[in-house]
Amino acid sequence: MNSYFTEYENLEVHELMLKDRPRQEAYHNAILKNKELFKDKVVLDVGAGTGILSAFCAQAGARLVYAVEASNLATKVALDLIEENGLTEVVKVIHSQIEEFVLPATAEKVDIIVSEWMGFYLLHEGMLDSVLYARDHFLKPDGQMFPSECTIYVSPCSVPTLFDYWQNIDGVNMERFASKLRLQKSTRPEIAHLKPKDLLHEGIVFHWMNLMDVDAKELDEIRFKEVVSTQTAGKHQGFCIWFDVRFPGDESVTLSTSPHAPETHWKQCVVVLPEENCENLEEKSPVAFQILMKRNANDSRKYNLEVELLDPNMEEHPVPCSCHMTKCILTEAHLKMMDTS
Repeated sequence: MNSYFTEYENLEVHELMLKDRPRQEAYHNAILKNKELFKDKVVLDVGAGTGILSAFCAQAGARLVYAVEASNLATKVALDLIEENGLTEVVKVIHSQIEEFVLPATAEKVDIIVSEWMGFYLLHEGMLDSVLYARDHFLKPDGQMFPSECTIYVSPCSVPTLFDYWQNIDGVNMERFASKLRLQKSTRPEIAHLKPKDLLHEGIVFHWMNLMDVDAKELDEIRFKEVVSTQTAGKHQGFCIWFDVRFPGDESVTLSTSPHAPETHWKQCVVVLPEENCENLEEKSPVAFQILMKRNANDSRKYNLEVELLDPNMEEHPVPCSCHMTKCILTEAHLKMMDTS
């Protein structure tokens, strides 16, 4: 058994997810408040885990739910949950990787695919590949995906837990320790809860996907280059990355991992800048950067994140741009004159 799946046999991992109220409420509301989409339908739950999403689908009126789980959780936990809630007539727990799952010979394809596949910064763990495999092999042409859309955001930010906090620890300055700590942590992003006040911008869309048509190959490398104008003054010490997912239905539900939203177990992903690149920025300062999110060649479930600071004087700015550079001030003034004429 792949170590990725055996890690999910640790019940504390599921305890963490099940106690994540924004996560739980989003899936519960997306399914139970759109019962008309599930009534008498066939559902495939990819990576069913404890089976709770399959239970939601059955409660929403699904005729049949395939709860496919690769880890031994399928026989140890999911079966118990389905039996405990009297749902064995509707939910069929199947111990299998989705890539090895086969629909019964006489069975039709499924109407809906449900999955909670998101990892840190959305794509960590690479489970989306399995969900797209399920879509391509088992979903009807007019079927639906829960969730159906996802968006990754990025913003320049302050990281007080790695900088300011260490200036005074009970009357003792520990900035040199903090410098060594940041160096030790510099090989990987920091997964942390940021406060809204730590963001220097509300966030710009880094990547958007419609899960009905995205191709798995598109996930191998995502590159983004932009110039953003800070919306508040502050210390630029890193870049904060978060994601939202949206579910279909008349009762549309969005699960957000933004610093502005209630905290989730995903937190935010923070790429911390080297000390020499940190600076105090005024409001409307231009921040030019490029982000590369590339699948790790040695482990397809992980990604390498690279952030490069660029020279805002050399990069093309969006139009309009609200930064304080002369060319952008003139362009914005010209556009306003055109609007009023």
